[in-house]
Amino acid sequence: MMNVMKYKKIYLLFSGIVLLPGIISLLVFRLNLAVDFTGGSVFTYDISNVTSLESAEQTVKDAFSEQGVPINELVSSQDQIEVRTEPVSSEVNDQLLQKIKESQDSISQKSFITVGSIIGRETALKAFKALGVASLGIMLYIAYAFRNIPKPYSSLRFGVSAIIAMLHDAFLLLGMFSLLGKFHGVAVDSLFITAVLTVIGFSIHDSIVVFDRIRENLKKMPSSWGFEDVVNFSIVETLNRSFATSLTVLITLLSLFILGGESIKYFVLALLIGIISGTYSSIFTASPILVIWEEHILNKNKKS
Repeated sequence: MMNVMKYKKIYLLFSGIVLLPGIISLLVFRLNLAVDFTGGSVFTYDISNVTSLESAEQTVKDAFSEQGVPINELVSSQDQIEVRTEPVSSEVNDQLLQKIKESQDSISQKSFITVGSIIGRETALKAFKALGVASLGIMLYIAYAFRNIPKPYSSLRFGVSAIIAMLHDAFLLLGMFSLLGKFHGVAVDSLFITAVLTVIGFSIHDSIVVFDRIRENLKKMPSSWGFEDVVNFSIVETLNRSFATSLTVLITLLSLFILGGESIKYFVLALLIGIISGTYSSIFTASPILVIWEEHILNKNKKS
């Protein structure tokens, strides 16, 4: 039988190394928050029919300057220009569009979004509250669901190990998008929070499948088997199922990422990163943490 748990410390070291760049980026650069959280207005203009990007940018800048609307950020590509400002009304947006059209009729508006600063702060607060409540609820549920686990093993340690693996996935996702925000201007919006909650749900689901098999095998396996042996046997039993489930999801998401629209591109990317991380962490993060923790407690009890 394959000895997966033989390299448990290497798995955890790898998890730490993968997390490190993102954690540093979160501390230094933080997240590039979208208007959903910061408040403000976002104007997106279609310039696919414009011959000169520079002239299109200048036209937009001049229009905003004439209307007395300060530009906080202007990001342009070959087919669109995105402008961020403080919150403005739809009337101001109409005036800006009219000024732009007077200079270059080939520029059209793709979208206009405005969110008040108070609403933005409330959205951010509610999003983080949702993550906190979800984490606490999941840990308590696992501790309760695994309450009949054979002694001296602890259902609470099962729950905490699953939460640590879940937080590994959440922070990996946050770190990746912090880096994308710094180097590619990717903004984190409310749809990203939906992706994070979906990912932690998937991560916990995978961890529970493995942990439930461990619980069953603790009752069935010979008493001569150590805890690590039982965990290793349980992982090998569920390995094919976990990979098969994740692979089908990944194929679907990859199709959406390639063929889907621009509006869901980064939402799908977040799910792709999260599903890969969640599959890895349920096997190679949650289980090693549980094994090391349980064996430490057992050795401590033997010495005392």
